[in-house]
Amino acid sequence: MEVQTTVALPIVLAVELSPGETPTQLALTRDEAAELAAHVASDLHALLPQVDQARLALAGGLFDAVELLRPGFPVWATLDELARRVPRGHLENVVAFGSHEGRMPAQPLEPDPTYADGPMRYIPISLLAPEPLATELAEQLEIELVGRGEAGQRTSDALMRRLGVQLEHVRYLSRNDVLALTCVQYEHVNLAPLWMLLEAALLTPYREESTLSARGLPLRYAEGKVFAQSPAAWLAAQAGEATQRTHDLAGIVFELRQYAALLAAHGLAVRLEGERIDAIEGGLLEQLADADPGFDPPTLVAHEAPGLGVIALTVAQRGDGGAARALAHGYPLAPQSLGPLIALLAERYGIAPDLHALGRVVLDAQGRLSAPATPLH
Repeated sequence: MEVQTTVALPIVLAVELSPGETPTQLALTRDEAAELAAHVASDLHALLPQVDQARLALAGGLFDAVELLRPGFPVWATLDELARRVPRGHLENVVAFGSHEGRMPAQPLEPDPTYADGPMRYIPISLLAPEPLATELAEQLEIELVGRGEAGQRTSDALMRRLGVQLEHVRYLSRNDVLALTCVQYEHVNLAPLWMLLEAALLTPYREESTLSARGLPLRYAEGKVFAQSPAAWLAAQAGEATQRTHDLAGIVFELRQYAALLAAHGLAVRLEGERIDAIEGGLLEQLADADPGFDPPTLVAHEAPGLGVIALTVAQRGDGGAARALAHGYPLAPQSLGPLIALLAERYGIAPDLHALGRVVLDAQGRLSAPATPLH
């Protein structure tokens, strides 16, 4: 059967919008996708005539790279599955999937409007070829697409007409080309460690990968997730004066927020290392200890940094002498997570969700994240 005898070769039609242009739609209709697929087949035949021996499948959606580069490559996996269901020889072995009544045939083929603002959009394509041909074709695609992969005029015109935009470039790329471009983009903005984790998740998901962020936060990929050292644990291992330490902590939380947002866009969750760890959407929580009935009732405080707002929550108790004992820390990595984190900490420690905003970061005598020694009212 075809599903057993073909190998899928993933490529894209990369569409670079002219400055200030926004597509009128992110998904093509069935007829529009079929028209585009016919042009694509003609373009690829001119580059590599052997393509005609493969089944060409096209998904009529405009995706951002973060939507395509997710563990398991779900967009291509869905496209391949749908294409293999179509009887061989149907529609001259070119199949296209577009929207019908505003919906694509499967959820992974629905472009997410959240990522629609980027100047580069990608239309996913698969070539399903018999195994002997696939090996040869894969090598030729890597060479020919990067060197001579400009789309034909009819293809570009059809896209501009359907999308209602002017385009700078339209060209074919292999999935490896998209990976390489994304790597360069992340390295350019000092996110090479993030790419190391993402690359492991995409290409070698069975292997662990460890790295340090640019600011020195330990990060580890394992079993489909990225694990980070908690900012409080990172801070406890640092040296320096209190002012510098609070500044460094704010930088670590900012970086963790950046990593969490980008990795989430790529379909990867971020968790904290250690035991007694919780996660809610956009937030992380670590429990350090249970409340001690011999201490004062726990209080909930918010550490704040200029330009970042609340960077951490701390539940603490005061004992003899007024010294605060940290019971838990929460880290709101996205604005919508602050409320749920407060509610979760209040429930966990049996206190009212009354948050004391400190206006600064408070450290104890050892330079660790803590709470004021004097009672807050």
